[in-house]
Amino acid sequence: MKQAATLFFDRFSLDVESRRLWSDTGEVLLPPKAIDLLIYLAQRPGQIVSRDQIMEALWQDTFTEDHALSVQIAELRKALQDDSKSPKYIETRHRRGYRFIAEVREAGDKAEAFGALAGAGHITKTERAVRGGGGQLLAGLSGTPETLYARSGDVNIAYQVVGEGPIDLVFVMGWVSHLEYFWREPSFARFLRRLASFSRLILFDKRGTGMSDRVLVSELPTLEQRMDDLRAVMQAIGSERAVLCGVSEGGPMSALFAATYPEKTAALVMFGTYARRLRDIDYPWGPTREERDRYCREIEEHWGGPVGVEERAPSMAFDRGFRDWWATYLRMGASPGAAVALTRMNAEIDVRRVLPTIRCPTLVIHRSADRCLLLEEGRYVANLIPGARFVELPGEDHLPFVGDQDSVLDEIEQFLTVVRGHAQPETVLVTVLFADLSEALGQSEGERFLADVQNQIEWFRGRGMDLTTGRPLATFDGPARAIRCATAICGMGLRRRLAIRTGVHTGECSCVAGKPLQGHALEIGRVLLEMAGPGEVLVTSTVHDLVAGSGLHLTERGRLTMENTGDCWPVFRVLPSQLDPA
Repeated sequence: MKQAATLFFDRFSLDVESRRLWSDTGEVLLPPKAIDLLIYLAQRPGQIVSRDQIMEALWQDTFTEDHALSVQIAELRKALQDDSKSPKYIETRHRRGYRFIAEVREAGDKAEAFGALAGAGHITKTERAVRGGGGQLLAGLSGTPETLYARSGDVNIAYQVVGEGPIDLVFVMGWVSHLEYFWREPSFARFLRRLASFSRLILFDKRGTGMSDRVLVSELPTLEQRMDDLRAVMQAIGSERAVLCGVSEGGPMSALFAATYPEKTAALVMFGTYARRLRDIDYPWGPTREERDRYCREIEEHWGGPVGVEERAPSMAFDRGFRDWWATYLRMGASPGAAVALTRMNAEIDVRRVLPTIRCPTLVIHRSADRCLLLEEGRYVANLIPGARFVELPGEDHLPFVGDQDSVLDEIEQFLTVVRGHAQPETVLVTVLFADLSEALGQSEGERFLADVQNQIEWFRGRGMDLTTGRPLATFDGPARAIRCATAICGMGLRRRLAIRTGVHTGECSCVAGKPLQGHALEIGRVLLEMAGPGEVLVTSTVHDLVAGSGLHLTERGRLTMENTGDCWPVFRVLPSQLDPA
């Protein structure tokens, strides 16, 4: 006898082949083990099946804990809104097992299933489609979470919160995004629902994309601003500490956030990510600048279509429904000009010197044949982060929700079980600003100038440290703000005919409460200050690589070598045109 393609009970339909459950309001997303159990029970209506029968049939090699079956039964009852004391679907027979008590109807093929669903009022003609003969329902059936807004400076950041799990998980999508169109693709919706099944899932669109405020192409967010936006969202929902899950371009921002705000970061997960986007002598896996330029031209000429789908989702590249969704998702996520600007900006990002400063538990996942970012790039990232776990999974899809998403989700869920209770690190990534104010200190109006310096530090959200030469003047949680503060101070000096020298470096320092700031970054900052000439703002290559898209113009100035360690940094100078002496 031919096995039924779809099982119907009450207001639910269960697609056995695709292992998906639908209700009259949309798809009901369940963990893989729970959906396996539901199929097993629904295929045996009225039959009592024992615990041993279920374990042997479904999870003989995977389940080991005695309470595991009870957990999956509870998961099903929650999804079906079934009361264990007066059940409509799953009945517990004391010491005997479980029985599926709802009346089950069968449909033998996809066409019959669609007809039954439509006839029962579960879907309308406009809500159904057949993809390439596969017969998958379109994602318009799924419910979309409420979109809210957080204020970040003068920009509104769109965000959603899904689930009530024991740990906050921030999902940071790469390139462009659109919160509501996440849920229009079934595979993406299922992926997010699964994340929300073991966390409180936090989603957001970065400024300039999706449902967040659009900004000028010249003002698209730097890594620094993206961190500000994330902090604004966390503050809006009362999240003090979260796990960051960065996908592709979302990885570098998540890594920088984890290093800069260790007190707010419980753990770090990165999927299909990279340390820098362009090829270099010691980074041979990235594309060349010419290849990036060709991709930008493709965006300009073909935006509105499924740009890049062959590299990001090759297993779905010829699926008409997925291609249509991807094209719409990109159009809704950003304009062609914004997409090009983001692509060029991301090409300049380099977080290689940031990665060794991360101190939280870290998981890096990469598919072995990823067509967009090579496996070596993910392994390189993991090797630079102390204690990071690297997982290589089979597949060539770059998007985590395409292909075998369960393997990705299983790794993340298992990783998060060991995260809780991890002690906060005693180091933090900071940007230090050194300045030689000795000439000002001897002036009659020196006190007024120093007061103005302090005002500038506060304006750029810095933390003042010491006005003594040789000590850091201030620390910042963003390198672009530190540079702008330095240029403002040098500009004030020029107006007073004072030759102020400044240096800016980003590095790891101790953050032990009650103790002064310490670390190798301070030594580098002091040497950098010695290199600076009158009125100059010098920065290290670490700073240079983190301020892509900030509008700051830097030019090479030489190299800095630390004699005690032999470490060497290229040094850059802020162009004099950015110092305002007027």
